[in-house]
Amino acid sequence: MKTNVKRQILYVISLTLCLVLTGSCVSKKDYLVKVEEGEKLSKELTALKTEHDRLKGEREVLAKQLMALESERNNLKEAKAQLELENLSLENEVALLVSDNLKLEEILRAKSDTLSKHIVDLRDHIASLKNENSLLKAENKDLKQNIETLKRDVDNLQGQVAALEAKNKTLQSEYEVQISHLQNKIEALEEKNKALQSDADALERQKEEEMLEMKGAYEELLEGMKSEIEKGKITITQLRGKLKVNMLDEILFDSGKTTIKPQGVEVLKRVGNILLTVKDRAINIEGYTDNVPIGAELSKKYPTNWELSAARATNVARYLQEKIGIDPSLLSATGYGEYQPVASNETEEGRAKNRRIEIVLVPREIVPISRK
Repeated sequence: MKTNVKRQILYVISLTLCLVLTGSCVSKKDYLVKVEEGEKLSKELTALKTEHDRLKGEREVLAKQLMALESERNNLKEAKAQLELENLSLENEVALLVSDNLKLEEILRAKSDTLSKHIVDLRDHIASLKNENSLLKAENKDLKQNIETLKRDVDNLQGQVAALEAKNKTLQSEYEVQISHLQNKIEALEEKNKALQSDADALERQKEEEMLEMKGAYEELLEGMKSEIEKGKITITQLRGKLKVNMLDEILFDSGKTTIKPQGVEVLKRVGNILLTVKDRAINIEGYTDNVPIGAELSKKYPTNWELSAARATNVARYLQEKIGIDPSLLSATGYGEYQPVASNETEEGRAKNRRIEIVLVPREIVPISRK
């Protein structure tokens, strides 16, 4: 619309210029028509400008309203989100209330069932009490009769009590005499107990000293046999008052021999010197073999492994007595042959472990009949 008005204005202006410049562009009538048309267009232009200004102001108002509405819309969105959160929270609370209500109903139902059962039990109990009351009435009648009988019995018992009191005085006198004798025995036993306790304390001290002595020997053996222990040829254990030195026979004897070889003599010398420091301990030398049968030539001297193990144990005991100077009354030698293996005889390694000499130290009062 604005474009058409501009075109019309330009047309009027161009027409006017043409008249001014040439004076013969159009006729007067045409001119007047054009002038009228120009005035009309001018009025329309003015009206359009007015309407344009009004519309512009209205647009500014609408723009402000739009901004206000957008702000309000944002606020409403935030309020909606908050309401949705609150609604979700309320829904959760409602769900919890519904759950709690169901639980409460279950509890009330259970309590109601319990109360109903309790009422039934009370009614049964009341009926039972009524029956018991009837029985008690009958029993009371019998009791009254029994009381009369008991009164007569009490009179008889009183006479018996008088007789018993007289007898009790006699027994009391005898009791006092016996108490006196018992008191003397108790005093004698207490004296004996003190003596026994003193002996027990002495034995305990002796036992502690022996344990310390055994511990010292154990530690000396560990240090003195360190090289052989690291090579796995010797193991030393201390358990329940026993000290045991386990030596593979290859350290002491050549295969099929009972004579201690030089290397074995050196080892036994070190072990024996340590054992010499241990007092009041029995020393049992135990010989063991694997289950391989004795060879034909060796069997002429040692028919079985039993004889071979016993001969080796005996030679070790003799060495400790003759060369080290250990009291022979403390020594014993036992041959177990193949019958107490510590490993499987199915492998060479196991058989090597079974061929061994064990030197076991035990308290003198313990006679070492078996290893177990």
